[in-house]
Amino acid sequence: MTLIGWAQIALVLAAIVAAAIPLGRYVALVAAGRARWLRPVETLFYRAGGIDPDAGQSWRGYAVAMLAVNAAGFLLLYLILRLQGMLPLNPRGLDGIPPYLAFNTAVSFVANTNWQAYSGEVAMSYFSQMAGLAVQNFLSASTGIALALAVSRAFARGGLQSLGNFWADFTRISLYVLLPMAVVLGLVFVALGIPQSFADYVSATTLEGGTQLIPLGPAAFQIAIKHLGTNGGGFFGVNSLHPFEGPSALVTALQTWAQAVIPVALCVTFGRIVGDARQGRALMLVMLGFLVAATLAIYAAEAAGTPVMAALGVDPAQGNMEGKDVRFGLALAALFTATTTGASCGAVNAMLSSFTPLGGMVPLFLIQLGEILPGGVGSGLYGMLVFALLAVFVAGLMVGRTPEYLGKKVQAREIKLAMLAVLVLPATILGFTAVSMVLPAAVASLAHAGPHGLTEMLYAYTSAAGNNGSAFGGLTADTPWLNTTLGIAMLLGRFAYVVPVMAIAGSLAAKVKTPEGSGTLPTHGPLFAGLLAGVILILGGLQFLPSLALGPLAEHFSMLAGKTF
Repeated sequence: MTLIGWAQIALVLAAIVAAAIPLGRYVALVAAGRARWLRPVETLFYRAGGIDPDAGQSWRGYAVAMLAVNAAGFLLLYLILRLQGMLPLNPRGLDGIPPYLAFNTAVSFVANTNWQAYSGEVAMSYFSQMAGLAVQNFLSASTGIALALAVSRAFARGGLQSLGNFWADFTRISLYVLLPMAVVLGLVFVALGIPQSFADYVSATTLEGGTQLIPLGPAAFQIAIKHLGTNGGGFFGVNSLHPFEGPSALVTALQTWAQAVIPVALCVTFGRIVGDARQGRALMLVMLGFLVAATLAIYAAEAAGTPVMAALGVDPAQGNMEGKDVRFGLALAALFTATTTGASCGAVNAMLSSFTPLGGMVPLFLIQLGEILPGGVGSGLYGMLVFALLAVFVAGLMVGRTPEYLGKKVQAREIKLAMLAVLVLPATILGFTAVSMVLPAAVASLAHAGPHGLTEMLYAYTSAAGNNGSAFGGLTADTPWLNTTLGIAMLLGRFAYVVPVMAIAGSLAAKVKTPEGSGTLPTHGPLFAGLLAGVILILGGLQFLPSLALGPLAEHFSMLAGKTF
């Protein structure tokens, strides 16, 4: 670890917070319908769809509209992928994607997971990348932010029968937030060396006299929304490690900033919607606290190197550079990894399978904590609010009072629904992992035996159910079993989670808001922040401790003992 490395981490984190505060305020204006600079375009969409943006929807109506647009998006993307060979902008003449892989990919991009069991430059045409994948990058991100706005409104006032209008929220977020930010960032990426072209691939002669095919394509703008929307699906197979997708340390710093700024900003938005900026600030501090701790843990683990390196006589001062890019170094690799797994983005600028066991365990654990630190765009905020309700419930049990959060009584119905949502993740991850580890067809996909092989499988289902999309590496995922079960895990992680959350929002919105009294637990100070962090660790962490003990922790102690698998 170096002073320059610490400075790089601090600078990027400071840039995230500095941009998140005004952005969060702006998103609150958009949510209230007060952004007007694209009003003619916005109105055109409403007229074309026959939508009244002022017509409120109950939680059921909001959820049904959300499910309908995502179902349509899945069907459209699946057809584009299957019919790719018949569609335009296909200079390489690529055939359609096989059914299992098309199902997995369509689910992945609709669910904001962006898990990739394919390599983009050899499997996807330009049309599939733009009209299929990039479009869903926008729509899945808009869905998540719209849901977060609806849940936030449930705490704003009492006696509400409406959580807003999904179609209005969905349209406004796309037009006023994601689209302009992606255009600006895309232009910056083009200026910094990321290609944006419809030209065919270029054949070049290497220094050794061989032939190398250099892929091109409309990459820069898709990479912009890939990070801003916490999507993570790369244009090229190795994601941000590719020299065209991550051409410099400056680009990787910008990508790190992009994948965290909106999730953090939504905490500010929440504070504005509920009328108490301190509430959003408390959530933000918990998110950033975990993110900083995870970054430091990864940086320390990778900088320490491994006993194997020391035994081979490798200078330990360089740390564990296996699977990392010298353009980024350990500091930016650690920050990027913590941010992309904490923020549910799934992009990678280092190969996680090459991390030390403890360094690789941290991103795995971040996803298992619920993808709320700071989580995906929108999903991080509403996931954090679920844990906030559980935290006040625990506090209420300790003092013998009916728990309440922001003036809303938290009763049995809300806690049951919250636990239903929270249990989706461990049930899906551990269930599918257990079955796959005893199924010969699934075990054959592993590149390693022993604890490392278990981590490969555990990480795959954790990434899928957590809607993260990053891969640990080593797993051959393009098989019927893994394509199907990982797709199901993505669906459960996204939609089986959000429906109970919307039911909670509907229940709380209808309740009368009671004024704060002398016995009310303050939910904006360090005491509540500590309680919330403890609940996240207990509920999120203890469920997965046995699997972590059998995987990365077992590999760590085996490595210390000089044993390899």
